[in-house]
Amino acid sequence: MLTTDQCYQAVAGRDRRFDGMFFTAVRSTGIFCRPSCPARTPLRKNVDFYQTAAAATEAGFRACKRCRPDASPNSPEWDTRADVTARAMRLIQDGLVDRAGISGLASALGYSPRQLGRVLQSELGVGPLAIARTERIRTARTLVESTTLSMSEVAFAAGFSSIRQFNDTFRAVYSSTPRDLRNNAGARHGTQSITVRLAYRAPLDHTHLFRYLAVRAIPGVEDVTGDHYTRSLRLAHGPAVLTLAPGAGDYIECHLRLADSRDLGSAVARARRILDLDADPLAVRATLEEAGLSELIDRYPGIRSPGTGDPVELAIRTILGQQISVIAAQTHLKRLVSAHGQSLPEELRVGTVDRVFPTAAEIAEIPEEHWSLPRRRIDTLRVLSAHLADGSIDLGPGCDRTEVNDSLLAIPGIGPWSLGYIRMRALGDPDVLLSSDLGVKKAIDELNGPGTDMTDWAQQLERVRPWRSYVTHLMWAHHARPQASPAVPPATQSHRPTGTDAESPTDTPTDTATHSTANRKRRRQ
Repeated sequence: MLTTDQCYQAVAGRDRRFDGMFFTAVRSTGIFCRPSCPARTPLRKNVDFYQTAAAATEAGFRACKRCRPDASPNSPEWDTRADVTARAMRLIQDGLVDRAGISGLASALGYSPRQLGRVLQSELGVGPLAIARTERIRTARTLVESTTLSMSEVAFAAGFSSIRQFNDTFRAVYSSTPRDLRNNAGARHGTQSITVRLAYRAPLDHTHLFRYLAVRAIPGVEDVTGDHYTRSLRLAHGPAVLTLAPGAGDYIECHLRLADSRDLGSAVARARRILDLDADPLAVRATLEEAGLSELIDRYPGIRSPGTGDPVELAIRTILGQQISVIAAQTHLKRLVSAHGQSLPEELRVGTVDRVFPTAAEIAEIPEEHWSLPRRRIDTLRVLSAHLADGSIDLGPGCDRTEVNDSLLAIPGIGPWSLGYIRMRALGDPDVLLSSDLGVKKAIDELNGPGTDMTDWAQQLERVRPWRSYVTHLMWAHHARPQASPAVPPATQSHRPTGTDAESPTDTPTDTATHSTANRKRRRQ
């Protein structure tokens, strides 16, 4: 946590890097702002700092109409940390409190409601209900400004229990009525089409990010070009389709088609995870520079560690793609989605995205003859799907990463590479180094010369904690760059089985050390 002096320095410098990490409350005006608010810098004696917008609101401050602190990026701390506070914040942002209440949130974390309240109150100065209320009001404001829903429909879709509570919260937070905000919102969209601007901390290398996602796109579920990413989602109240595209300034335009507007908050949270929009790229850069990797980070400024919109999908595709190329994995995934994916209603479809990835329960019941895979890999898929379906393994935003780690390793056929890839993309772990990955090894050889001692390299990268996932992506980007192998076209090079979606040669379904080329050919036959 920053000191109050550091916070005030950020406010005095209007430093956008700290937007969302803390909030500035000015006692003389009763307003709280982002650190980068363009208004005149308040006197130090009049300023308090809060770690969350909910805490500032509970203290009696209202949101600044000029800088919109409610639209700040989320703090990267909640993705970096794995303790109960961070897990609770991720679940609240995903809308669990609106679906299951405080008792459901506490149960998901293994705490009693009273214990959880004490933990959050002691660290954040506010309880889980107040944090959830802040998320609700953000969702409500988006619905007010972006749709033609009636105010009663907005209130209940955002999770409020009554119109009175909805109106009172609006006045307390924004010093304005919902009707006033709608009248000032400008152009609006229909119920099924909602547009949200997602703020991020610059820089953001969206070109590389979309290229990475395009290579791995599942036909029917995802559609990616150089300027947009579209995919279907399975949400609590029905399916949805989102489209992400670069917008003006430090924003990503998120276009949503929802079967039920109650899922707006959860859809936005997933969109942010997909593009890693809550990351702090300057903090990552500073750490990598200290570890001697300034030249590498200079080549790819703003690189992100992309997540996923469906952790079950990511886990299944990781196992399915072991020891085969990305193209071959896509063929299997396309067959799986075509045969077992849920068809989207016409009004939700966008371009070629017309299906939702099947559930874990559906995959667990698929007959063996459907799979053109080795028997052991089919067994791994079935066991993993069964555990995901019955909840014994939870890959959701509030999961305990250590517990998931042990549970996945206990499944035959899941080794260190698969585990690391699932942790990095499905669980959003920012500190995963896939040192056994073939693409990472080749990139290290290109940077340091053939025969680099991986042990020494791994020890050097200990200084990069907790950002080693970004090092992994930097290595992949370096190895896949067009000039790395002029004889091979970039698209072909990206589809080689480098270990990014094909299992590393050191981590096979039987977790043995090596396999010969002949053995791999026999398995494919």
